[in-house]
Amino acid sequence: MAYRGGFGGFGGGNQMQNLMKQAQKMQEEMQRAQAELEEMEIEGSASGGLVKVTMNAKKVVSGITIAPDAVDMDDLTMLEDLIVAALNDGYSKAEKASNDKMGAFGGLGL
Repeated sequence: MAYRGGFGGFGGGNQMQNLMKQAQKMQEEMQRAQAELEEMEIEGSASGGLVKVTMNAKKVVSGITIAPDAVDMDDLTMLEDLIVAALNDGYSKAEKASNDKMGAFGGLGL
């Protein structure tokens, strides 16, 4: 029986090359998707938009906007709660955007 090369059960170098090309292509697509998530702008809000937060889909906050009507110096706890609610809304939207974009990769961490 003559030796034909290859990797045992992989059926030869050509199939291995194809597999490596597919893995490289998937890795490039994942990197592109992750870059898109970093550039995506997501807005979370609370109380009808009195407090808004802006972040990317990687959950990096870039800004907070507070309407003057949201500020009651006698009730700063309410403002703090609105900020937390707006952040959580933004995080929820960012998580959904990330899952939508990265779900195609099945959780692979290439």
